[in-house]
Amino acid sequence: MAVYSITKHSSLISKLTIILAALQLLIFGIANAATPIYALTNSVKVPVASTFGELKHIRAGLLDVGYAEVGPPDGEPVILLHGWPYDISSYQEVSGILAAKGYRVLVPYLRGYGSTRFLSASTPRNGQQSAVALDIIAFMDALKIKKAILGGYDWGARTADIIAALYPQRVKGLVSVSGYLIGSQAGNEAPLPPRAELAWWYQFYFATERGAAGYAANTHDFNKLIWQLASPKWNFSDAIYEQSAKGFINPDHAAVVIDNYRWRLGLTKGEAKYNELEKKLALAPSITVPTVTLEGDANGAPHPDPSQYAGKFTGKYVHHNITGGVGHDLPQEAPQAFADAIMEVANLAK
Repeated sequence: MAVYSITKHSSLISKLTIILAALQLLIFGIANAATPIYALTNSVKVPVASTFGELKHIRAGLLDVGYAEVGPPDGEPVILLHGWPYDISSYQEVSGILAAKGYRVLVPYLRGYGSTRFLSASTPRNGQQSAVALDIIAFMDALKIKKAILGGYDWGARTADIIAALYPQRVKGLVSVSGYLIGSQAGNEAPLPPRAELAWWYQFYFATERGAAGYAANTHDFNKLIWQLASPKWNFSDAIYEQSAKGFINPDHAAVVIDNYRWRLGLTKGEAKYNELEKKLALAPSITVPTVTLEGDANGAPHPDPSQYAGKFTGKYVHHNITGGVGHDLPQEAPQAFADAIMEVANLAK
């Protein structure tokens, strides 16, 4: 089990991958850090004996969803959502910790990942935010889960945020890495300062036909580069990356990813049936459910400062900065801290 200590001040304890760290600083600049309520520092990491066994499948909405399930079937449900370019492997250790505490943990592959498949060839390979959120609502409905704790990072955090904002009756508590990530096409129209625009280089690459072809042809190596840039102090092994890379072997992966980033820039319109949801999301609705937000001290991917989104969470709310060289894939890099946040929000919801 991973162990961390609570300290009053952040301390940098990792000196790995200096070259990648320098590259990250050149590309993204030094991220501003808000003063944390308290900081969680990874110290000793002992591997947790947690592996996903045979994956399950269930028809839910537009998809046949592949998912892992760990823990007692009558336990309190926790749904953990992965991001791009990652997969359900991010939650192997987290799920083991939570299952040992009696939680029923479900980790679905999002559309375009792993063993999840569209039920119809005619369904648009749409990656817009509301479509992904409704996939998870359909997943909960199919499993007859009325209410669950949701946790996520990257695409997964955005999806969990949307469900918490628009369907609070379905969410007991929320754990969101990098906080409030709900966006809109209108909100993305305004240009950013040059260094901030540089951080989104891959989004602009995906906006071109060359980028779409390049991602489809080089998915494996492209995503490994993103891992290195987004978590410059995480010295992940080839074996760890290859485990997640299996999740990119999906006939719709490239199409969904490209559409997601093109939709953000207004280059694709999305589907009309999601227009009303997108109008609501464009108003940046507050999140009222109990929430714990997390941020790693070495997150090399674009992310907001915690001070910018704290006011969007109007219910019980706690923020933690996770120190020790923790990057973008926080659940996999700091599994004990993420699992503790899930248990913390469960207590907030009591």
